[in-house]
Amino acid sequence: MCPSRVRLNVSPGESAGAPASQGAGGEHPLSRPGLTWRSLSLSDLPRLADLVAACEAHDNPPYRTTAAELEADLFVGRGRNPQEDTLGAVAADGALIGYGRVRLLSGHSVIRTAIGGGVHPQARGDGLGSDLLAWQVSRARAIIAQQSPGPARIETYVEDDMPEHADLLRAGGFSPLRFYSEMLRDLGEEIPSTPLAASLTLQPWSSELEEEVHRAHQEAFADHWAREDAPAEMWVDHREHFAPQWSFIVMDRSTDRTRVAGYLLSSRYEQDWEALGYRVGYTELVGVRRAWRGRRVATALLSAAMRAYQRDGMQFAGLGVDTENPSSAYGLYEHLGYRRTRGSCLYTIEIED
Repeated sequence: MCPSRVRLNVSPGESAGAPASQGAGGEHPLSRPGLTWRSLSLSDLPRLADLVAACEAHDNPPYRTTAAELEADLFVGRGRNPQEDTLGAVAADGALIGYGRVRLLSGHSVIRTAIGGGVHPQARGDGLGSDLLAWQVSRARAIIAQQSPGPARIETYVEDDMPEHADLLRAGGFSPLRFYSEMLRDLGEEIPSTPLAASLTLQPWSSELEEEVHRAHQEAFADHWAREDAPAEMWVDHREHFAPQWSFIVMDRSTDRTRVAGYLLSSRYEQDWEALGYRVGYTELVGVRRAWRGRRVATALLSAAMRAYQRDGMQFAGLGVDTENPSSAYGLYEHLGYRRTRGSCLYTIEIED
């Protein structure tokens, strides 16, 4: 599956320029008349939500970001440090016209930092995005320098139909690394029936199995790029839109010790539907442990999810996939009727040990 759908990317500007005066959390951009640079706090959330809404209304990505998502992403999530890791551009009238954030991603063999941000559409074209990007890279390098020695990465995502964003990142030293596809499946079409072996049982999501599903996820994705070794408590982070009624587990009851063979987690992003023009149930994660692959577990999980979406009035099933997924997931999705609708790219700066 593709990474988190919340892709708060820097907005277009001019070529990345050198940052100037030193400030908390990294180098601050060049001073601008009538503009104040400062870190953001939770009290800025309403203005930040307005800024992001204006950016998304103009750029029209295939999602809309809620205030709750922004709160978790910048202020209250695990490991957040907004005093050091955020920067806002405030106009003379007090309006927030641009922001950036940097975050250390835990649980990876490569030290990963993720950047995100935006510039109000009416403030673009004057290099503000480049200034923010320069600060983000500087701050990311400072965070990386505080970690144990090893290879590191600064990363962000760009939708395929936002070439200005890609140009900004290339000018700032980023290069494309991975490509992802968003896929939709029309729920008006017939949904296949997928019987499982007698020892395998498909059941609704159960929070009592959370730890076992987490262990199954670690095993299922062990051979995937950028796999995470996240602790159990981080497994449940960023579940603001989790839909347990659309999520399923396949259990193997062939022995006295019942085991998780596969799992599917869904999300309900109601805030996206108006912009998309349709209602979609989103498959966030689907995984099958190695010992149970080739036994139609993934097909059964996806079919069950599609039926659940359909019962609740969804028009489409959606998901995202890494185009180089080693499990050949892309072909499976196509076989089940999913079709690619758009894509995105992971841009990075790779830092050698």
